[in-house]
Amino acid sequence: MTRAHLVLADGTRFSGVAFGKVGDTVGEAVFTTGMTGYQEVLTDPSYCGQIVTMTAPQMGNTGVNAEDLEAVRPFLAGFVVHELSPLASSWRATETLDAYLVRQSIVGIAGVDTRALTRHVRDHGAQMAAIGTSDPETLHRLAQQAPPMEGRDLTDEVTCREPHAWREGNGVWTTHGARDAKHHVVAIDLGAKLNILRCLVDAGCRVTVVPARTTADEILALAPDGVFLSNGPGDPAAVHYAIETTRALLGKRPLFGICLGHQILALALGATTYKLKFGHRGLNQPVKDLATGRIEITTQNHGFAVDPATLPDDAELTHVHLNDGTCMGIASKKHDAFSVQFHPEAAAGPHDSRYLFDRFVAAMDRARA
Repeated sequence: MTRAHLVLADGTRFSGVAFGKVGDTVGEAVFTTGMTGYQEVLTDPSYCGQIVTMTAPQMGNTGVNAEDLEAVRPFLAGFVVHELSPLASSWRATETLDAYLVRQSIVGIAGVDTRALTRHVRDHGAQMAAIGTSDPETLHRLAQQAPPMEGRDLTDEVTCREPHAWREGNGVWTTHGARDAKHHVVAIDLGAKLNILRCLVDAGCRVTVVPARTTADEILALAPDGVFLSNGPGDPAAVHYAIETTRALLGKRPLFGICLGHQILALALGATTYKLKFGHRGLNQPVKDLATGRIEITTQNHGFAVDPATLPDDAELTHVHLNDGTCMGIASKKHDAFSVQFHPEAAAGPHDSRYLFDRFVAAMDRARA
């Protein structure tokens, strides 16, 4: 075992042992409260540039498999766990968590008091940090010198390089069986999770995925019935090209956004965003649908939020977070656009929010009629 340290920008230090790639890394220290799903966390592009702490006590006991990836590779900066399981006991596993991080060159640290770390981030806010095998003083300097998440556009690091078709659904995991593809959807890849694309296919969409910098004219030239704005990392206000593209698409096709896509839609409508103290990350986030009064248990992963007080008159707040009242969804009837801050493709409730994909299809039905 190799000794390792985690040092926050404010000087707070934690010790443990290295796993995965041995070395140093820098990122924003955040935590997620899911009891399971570490493989989905590792491969969610929205964690790009972040050092992710798992609050559940043991990680790795179900190993890693090729079917549960949310992207072709991890984009996060580092991984923090309390106890690392050396064995993979699931019949679906093809390798251990440690071996996977080694292969993907991701720095990890185990043996950390993750409860103390989580309480510190909760009380003092998410901040830059460094983990690795260097001495704590060196790691502290690295953390202090790292640029903050505010103002950072990380979309170019996670988006696809070329347009491509996506035809894969959820297969045996689908909740209602795949439907025939009757609508063409262009998905703007700001860091899209693969399960979102699968859910679009299951809902009856033929999906074309395009890079984040694709212009509105290029998207309209593909003759879509609707446009989807994906999740992704970083500060939404810094992704000016996606905001401009979305603004140019308003009213021309039905729009549906998730997570970063939700924030991009709000900014295109004229609203503003702000950074949360420590964000919402986990599988048990309660959200209220203001139209129905229904409570949904959702998966979330974001560090920024839309300020509902800045929404224009032609947009409305549709969902709120029951823990802190933050904006969880908006809609603009004028522009036939809606979005949510949470992840309806994930299995938190487990399928409380899948109706949103059907809502998008219904909007395309109306537009075609």
